Amino acid sequence: MLKILRNSWALFTGLTLMMIAHGLQGNLLGVRAVYENFSLIETGALMSGFYLGYLVGANQVTNIIFKVGHIRVFAAFASLASLSILLHSVFVNPYMWFVSRFISGFCIVGIYTIVESWLNDRATNQTRGKLLSIYMMLLYIGMGTGMFILTFNDPKNYQPFILVSVLMSLALVPILLTKRKAPSFKKIKPLTIKKLLDISPYGTATSFLCGLSNSVIFTLLAVYCASMNFSLFEISLTTFIFTCIGAVSQFPVGYVSDKSDRRKVIVTITVLSSMVAYLIIHYTQTLTDLNSSKLLFYLLIAIFSFLCLPIFSLALSHTNDLIEKDNIVSAGSGLQFLFGVGATSGPIIGTLFMKFFGPNGLFMFVIFIHLLIAIYGIWRIFVKKGQVAVTSFVGVSKATSPLAIGLSPEAQPLSEEKK
Repeated sequence: MLKILRNSWALFTGLTLMMIAHGLQGNLLGVRAVYENFSLIETGALMSGFYLGYLVGANQVTNIIFKVGHIRVFAAFASLASLSILLHSVFVNPYMWFVSRFISGFCIVGIYTIVESWLNDRATNQTRGKLLSIYMMLLYIGMGTGMFILTFNDPKNYQPFILVSVLMSLALVPILLTKRKAPSFKKIKPLTIKKLLDISPYGTATSFLCGLSNSVIFTLLAVYCASMNFSLFEISLTTFIFTCIGAVSQFPVGYVSDKSDRRKVIVTITVLSSMVAYLIIHYTQTLTDLNSSKLLFYLLIAIFSFLCLPIFSLALSHTNDLIEKDNIVSAGSGLQFLFGVGATSGPIIGTLFMKFFGPNGLFMFVIFIHLLIAIYGIWRIFVKKGQVAVTSFVGVSKATSPLAIGLSPEAQPLSEEKK
């Protein structure tokens, strides 16, 4: 393990700094949008710009890496991402923010692709699972830390935007100083959506629906808290709890799913998460003074996160149970694409719910999506007899590219893919 860390310190350090900046940026823009009195629709649209850029970048960045190389592309994308956040502080309007968010999404997915392909090149069959675990842990810790340091300064000032830019720029330094030669890049040819639907209808549908629900929570939770008149510290604490508990939950939920039909696990946790979301709505509506006590609210958010964040990983693992080993990375690429399609429209639809039902419309929307996942899952269980998992659970963050799935011990190493 120590050897792995020594050989990959530049990648992991740069990635952690990037994720701290990414986590802070998301919270910062959500809160600032409320302070600037942007409409909920405008807020949802500008937030969806990130996922639109992410989706476009995922399809284009591999060609750029082929032509230019890993290190140059990393430097260019990190610099562009650093610049885009500064544009938010200079041009405070939703249209420019949408463009800047698009640029950020395009750059971030490029950086993920570079880091993950580099890790895949370094991984062996003995270290592949360890690298995946470290990678996912740093993703969540970095994002959670970034969300928690929103209290660095008042979001109405320009200093928090500068801090994000500084962190993005610092992420460049370790990568540019590394001595190791950049890897040869293996482009993934994803399975078609039709093929994925034929192989795993439930995994495919769940991935799309998870994109809708997860993007709403990650982009609008800070907006929700600001709309409920939470303090900056309380907003940061809420998003920090949500992110970190979601990271911890991947392993126990995954362990349970490895022992049974994963569809039953998905149905169970989506129903339970819907119940917890309803309790959050009920709790915040019945309190006469929300500022008096938020301990129960934080507890409910933690339970909700524990239940809902592993759903996409479960859908991925369920699909992996049904396909050949050689196609695991390709299937992951397709499911990530569907997640991105859902995530692009999720914040806009979520803000419509918040506009018509108030701040708690956020959780009403998530309840609706999770119940759709549960109902379809119950129907699929009756249509097709389930099976015990044949592959190991793979915990995957929303903040990854399809190449991260190649780090799964179950996947065929990218360097050994058939030409």
